[in-house]
Amino acid sequence: RPPYGGAGGEPPETDMSMRLSRSIVGEAEAEAVRRVICEDGYLGIGKEVQQFEADVAAYLGVPASWVISVNTGTAALHLAVEAVLGHGSGAEVLVPSLTFVASFQAISGAGAVPVACDARLDTATIDLADAEKRLTPRTKAIMPVHYASNPVNLDGVYAFAEKHGLRVIEDAAHAFGCLYKGRKIGSFGDVACFSFDGIKNITSGEGGCAVFFNATEAGYAADARLLSVEGDTRSRFAGTRTWDPDVKRIGWRFHMSNIMAAIGRVQLSRLDGEFIPARRALGDIYRKRLEGLAGLRLLQTDPQDFVVPHIVCVRVLDGRKDELKAALTAAGIPVAVHYKPNHLLSL
Repeated sequence: RPPYGGAGGEPPETDMSMRLSRSIVGEAEAEAVRRVICEDGYLGIGKEVQQFEADVAAYLGVPASWVISVNTGTAALHLAVEAVLGHGSGAEVLVPSLTFVASFQAISGAGAVPVACDARLDTATIDLADAEKRLTPRTKAIMPVHYASNPVNLDGVYAFAEKHGLRVIEDAAHAFGCLYKGRKIGSFGDVACFSFDGIKNITSGEGGCAVFFNATEAGYAADARLLSVEGDTRSRFAGTRTWDPDVKRIGWRFHMSNIMAAIGRVQLSRLDGEFIPARRALGDIYRKRLEGLAGLRLLQTDPQDFVVPHIVCVRVLDGRKDELKAALTAAGIPVAVHYKPNHLLSL
């Protein structure tokens, strides 16, 4: 929504602008931050983070101890890989090349090896037939990416994993609030990782969380986000500190702050009644107006009442991507190439 100015609140031509994406935050989020700063006074990880994890857990229908909040979605993926495979495992993880570089960096950062797989043209999600060709004795996990909020063929992914003895680490950065066959993403499975950055389905400013379905792995991640100081999460949630700390393994400075959690709690309260209907309505507009246009293809998705669209992407055919981008830019409409496939990046 552009800033309005001029008489009568009418938007002058010079003030009109269009954004590719923006955060939807306001007075309620600002008041939550004010409360943490002025009333609580403790800005690090504490009771607000504990309550945010409890809120997310209640929304998903899982125990609060299974939800481990962190400072980015990338950190969630990193800790998930470590918790599942061990730090510095050298294990191979199958992952679609069409994903944000964060997926690859998280795998590498945890000391595992990302193995780039093809994405399906119809859904932009991992091509399991191609992934099967890339299996080796070192393959220990698969990381499906719910691209454009579309958790497509999860049954197929889990069947593939079971067949080959793999763990599943879902990169669900786009998919908070989405359903698969009527169940919320993050309410079932192996490990699911969410992002709460500024333009996701909910935001905490920055931030993310991993949902584990294994108490040992959740406990590993809870400590590892606080430099692996044993029991430090429990102490901080109780409003105390660990005065006789021990550290037995590598850890990271990945924890979420109370300020971020306060924003996230307000955003979560707005999700079902405000954000989900608005995102679905906007997604419907794009689909209705772009469906069937020559030279474009929309991605196939699960039923629309299951998807909460973080973004709407189109595939441009016939090598005309740059031509289309130039034409839209000239018309004042911002567009972007969403990702460059990771196998084309220098690293």
